[in-house]
Amino acid sequence: MIHPLACVDPSAVIAESAEIGPFAYIEANVVIGERTKVMANASVLYGARIGADCTIFPSAVVSAIPQDLKFRGEDSVAIIGDHTVLRECATVHRGTASKGKTVVGEYCLIMAYSHVAHDCELSDHIILSNATQLAGEVVVDEYAILGGGSLVHQFTHVGAHSMTQGGTKVNKDIPPYVIAAREPVSFCGINSVGLSRRGFTREQITAIQDTYRLIYMSGLNVSQALQQISETLPPSVERDAIVNFITTSPRGVIRGTM
Repeated sequence: MIHPLACVDPSAVIAESAEIGPFAYIEANVVIGERTKVMANASVLYGARIGADCTIFPSAVVSAIPQDLKFRGEDSVAIIGDHTVLRECATVHRGTASKGKTVVGEYCLIMAYSHVAHDCELSDHIILSNATQLAGEVVVDEYAILGGGSLVHQFTHVGAHSMTQGGTKVNKDIPPYVIAAREPVSFCGINSVGLSRRGFTREQITAIQDTYRLIYMSGLNVSQALQQISETLPPSVERDAIVNFITTSPRGVIRGTM
């Protein structure tokens, strides 16, 4: 399943059922899983760990060295989870001494011209739309969707089940379950359609709405809102996830809608 025009280092570990297209370039210290397809002109470089049933489209690059001036050639990896797709010209850089790895989870879709920088941690079922750019050490939680052309500042945290409008400049943490948009990036409601599609009940969605109503629409500051939430809203997985995200955010979360 390796095309004779591909350039493959003999020490690369490639599953027998994987498919390597013409002019693909595979370096040493690479692992490629079962049934994964690396298409023509894609580059899989030193330190790549690609799972099963992935597709790497033409001109995508996995595990290039970081664009970080502190990088000194240390051993590190770029991990791509099972069933993930990297579209044309997408790039995923490997880690630095900071974390030693860049991770893209399972069932992710990294669309064309998107970039995942060093030491980023992407969970499962994430979509980066075309030309989305993640700077170093960004964390993206499960089922988050970033619209096309989004620019995400280093060390930013994007919460689970959130949706960010295309072209958004993300320089604050985006809490879970919300829609983020505008300039500067702001809270624009909860991602109720996405939550419904993923099986959240009406009661769960209502609990999320009630929590964010106190945070963003009550006129209280964040500390006051969190106190009010703890005193007036019953505990739930969703309520506690929101509170924990906000209280542990070193950058601070996005502002409310003006």
